[in-house]
Amino acid sequence: MSFTFKDKGDLEIFVYKWLPDESVQVKGIVQIAHGMAETAARYEGFARALTEDGFCVYANDHRGHGKTAREVERLGDLGEDGFNSMVENMHGLNEKIKEENPILPLFLFGHSMGSFLTQRYICLYGHELNGAILSGSCGKQGIIIDVARIIAKGEIKKIGRSGKSHKLDKLSFGSYNNSFKPNRTAFDWLSRDNKEVDKYIADPFCGTVFTAGFFYDFLGGLKSIADQAEIKNVPSDLPIYVFSGDKDPVGKNGKGVLKLVKTYKEHGIMDLTHKLYKDGRHEMLNEINKEEVTFDILKWLNAHI
Repeated sequence: MSFTFKDKGDLEIFVYKWLPDESVQVKGIVQIAHGMAETAARYEGFARALTEDGFCVYANDHRGHGKTAREVERLGDLGEDGFNSMVENMHGLNEKIKEENPILPLFLFGHSMGSFLTQRYICLYGHELNGAILSGSCGKQGIIIDVARIIAKGEIKKIGRSGKSHKLDKLSFGSYNNSFKPNRTAFDWLSRDNKEVDKYIADPFCGTVFTAGFFYDFLGGLKSIADQAEIKNVPSDLPIYVFSGDKDPVGKNGKGVLKLVKTYKEHGIMDLTHKLYKDGRHEMLNEINKEEVTFDILKWLNAHI
């Protein structure tokens, strides 16, 4: 099933909702924040596995994505302050979930861009969660973010905030396939499962080139989540599970993931778990060992009910 809610700017946010069968005892809620240039609809298989185990699942299409964008032509344009607006939309959904389920424990699962949004979310609203799961994420990326933001600012002057930036798209993702040559497609870095890669390519709501304004705001968001003063706001008693493939270019083949884990350890996160899957690429939920990955997530969730 699905529903929509209006955010503070009067934008209608589209939400998918999956519930356990009536015969299954409900034990908790999982809220999903999907990645860039995809939709929440791609998480249906994962959601079904969660509902079979007793979890209700909610996942909104972020602004500029999927049915929130409504039309393919509108994909990739998130409007002003896109990064923070997505975080606030996630919080808006969180409030809707709690209205419907005031007692059940609530976990936030973020993949890729959604994991960076989740990193920001737990700085602001971590005390409202029972746990957070970060998939396909990365830690502090340093001066490269500042350089990229300067380029993004130049792109905005050249093509406008709403102009699709092929230059920034290539700079951001152009090297991701290099480790997987000879390449079958431009998206081999997503998964070793060719069927899943082909489904992504065939989906008109996936793989879009995003706007210069999006990149500028997103890079600013990445800078903010690396701020030590902000990270200190993550509740030390918030359980966090970080997982990735050790061949995921977004996580720098595991190095960026371990840097993130180290950062959380240094800031006193008491319940911190991480796992790197051998030879796994970016979308571990769509990898050839996705059953193992889902089993590990369910094991962690059930241990934190």
